[in-house]
Amino acid sequence: MRKDNHFSPIIFALILIGGILLGQLLSPSNNTNALENNKFNLILQQLDELYVDSLAKEELVEKAVENLLTELDPHSSYIPAKDLEAVNEPMEGSFDGIGVEFNLKDDTILVVAPISGGPSQKVGIQAGDKIISVDGEVIAGTNLTNQKVFDLLRGERGTKVTLEILRIGEKELIVFDITRGKIPIHSVDVAYMVDHELGYIKVNRFSATTFEEFKVASEQLLNKGMQKLLLDLRNNPGGYLGAAINMANEFLVNNKLIVYTEGRSRKKEEYFSNASGQLLSTKVVVLIDEGSASASEIVAGALQDNDRGTVAGRRSFGKGLVQEQFEHNDGSAFRITTQRYFTPTGRCIQKPYEKGDKDGYDNDWMIRLESGELTSKDSIDFADSLMFVTPKGKIVYGGGGIMPDVFIPLDTNSYHNSITKANRKDLVRSFAFDYTNQHRKELELLTLEAFIQFFEIDIQSLKALARQCEEAGVDLKMYEWTLEDKKIISTQLKAFIARNIWNDAGFYPVIHQIDETFQEAIRL
Repeated sequence: MRKDNHFSPIIFALILIGGILLGQLLSPSNNTNALENNKFNLILQQLDELYVDSLAKEELVEKAVENLLTELDPHSSYIPAKDLEAVNEPMEGSFDGIGVEFNLKDDTILVVAPISGGPSQKVGIQAGDKIISVDGEVIAGTNLTNQKVFDLLRGERGTKVTLEILRIGEKELIVFDITRGKIPIHSVDVAYMVDHELGYIKVNRFSATTFEEFKVASEQLLNKGMQKLLLDLRNNPGGYLGAAINMANEFLVNNKLIVYTEGRSRKKEEYFSNASGQLLSTKVVVLIDEGSASASEIVAGALQDNDRGTVAGRRSFGKGLVQEQFEHNDGSAFRITTQRYFTPTGRCIQKPYEKGDKDGYDNDWMIRLESGELTSKDSIDFADSLMFVTPKGKIVYGGGGIMPDVFIPLDTNSYHNSITKANRKDLVRSFAFDYTNQHRKELELLTLEAFIQFFEIDIQSLKALARQCEEAGVDLKMYEWTLEDKKIISTQLKAFIARNIWNDAGFYPVIHQIDETFQEAIRL
């Protein structure tokens, strides 16, 4: 089927790659006799009638269905009714709640930032506030977990919740009545100009809102003079097929094949560009790694196979299977692999797998690490039978992810082990949060540009961090640090502080200073 005109988000919002391709609802079979004679149903009936102990029949059926689908391939799966909303939520692009980013510190909810335009910001919740009680129930010091916080603060749109807040400088608790609302889940983390010509956009997933977010970000950067784009799809697990097609279409001239899908019971469908994109003349470098899967691979593969731009980084995950999601009338859902997708040259980039070995499939990156693939291009070996050629004669390979045009090895430059331990215990980010709260007024007087250019972590702050780490059982051993160690931890601290004030718009421009893959990519 030829599709070459308009890639509407409404049409493609129902199609998912990297997890979801929404389909029709399952309906019970009308063939009652066939169901009665089915071996599975017969066993269930006999167990129900004869088993020595009482059975939780629904739980037994769910486990059987889950095991059945898991044995087929790594992506066919069963989603219980209680989990379906949480599974779908990130891809829908929003959830209902009060709209705060938070951390748990000393068993207390600390507001990192109210989400812009959300209910909490509208009533006056501020970064640094501590949530002491919810609807009259004291929650501080009650062994809080992230899930418990979600359960307390999220809820149906239009419902109300009362919070008591402890604020720095205030002696009394402040009471806020908040009406829950729609909270966006952004898939574009950040978009900024690296220099006067190079723009950077990081996309964390392909959701229902991704394409519109990407278009807005691209337009903003074009208005700032962008001539070249670094599109970061590292660790992007995929999402909606339509979002991937629309993104690729932004770069391609008319009538270029973007991707096609095909399955035993699904006819071949082809998707072509229509030259409606705003980035047709913009140079592009796409960053991928072993965490880039599915829809990310569709974008990278479409541009690579059409000789458009440069793909850089490391070999991508290798997911070329398409699932359809069928929702049952009990609220549960099944995702069943029905098709494979192919890049324009005809590559299926699905990596090999053993049926039933989901753990081995997901941990393939460990094999890549041990084999040396993540640090040396020469460690990767593709069979000649998997070789394809692009229109301009470039050799590309199928059968196991997208191999980049420019290989950038994993950064293995190690820093002091004590810094690693401090990060694993979340002590660096926690210190940065405390620092931000103590210096919030003076930090908020700075512009982001001034902060990036002039703010430095002084030795007194590093010593304070060392004391806080020591109290948590980590000896930073500053006397053993190299200059590189000091640069690493100082940049991490600065990036976390920037995130506390300017969110990801502040974090990424700072942390990129020690991101070796990013530094290599901007030189391409």
